[in-house]
Amino acid sequence: MPMLPEARMVLDASGSWKLFVLTGYEPQEWPVHSFDRVSPVPDVLERVAALGYAVRGGIEWRWDTTTGTRRRPFAKISVRPLAAVVSGGAA
Repeated sequence: MPMLPEARMVLDASGSWKLFVLTGYEPQEWPVHSFDRVSPVPDVLERVAALGYAVRGGIEWRWDTTTGTRRRPFAKISVRPLAAVVSGGAA
């Protein structure tokens, strides 16, 4: 089971890269960002800028593919809300 929240970037059915954050709630509530392109693959800086979440732990995204007849690549990484990072500072 993934440590939540977890960011995932997938090549969606429309053929463009989509980034979303699994938060443990209903999928309709997940933060989502579409890059509206197939190529080039969004780089790490683009992914972080689109998220609103900071990477937790290491900075390396793990790549995998979906199962089934139409296999699609996806990347994933554990994240935390940026608000948690900001609120931890001195006032």
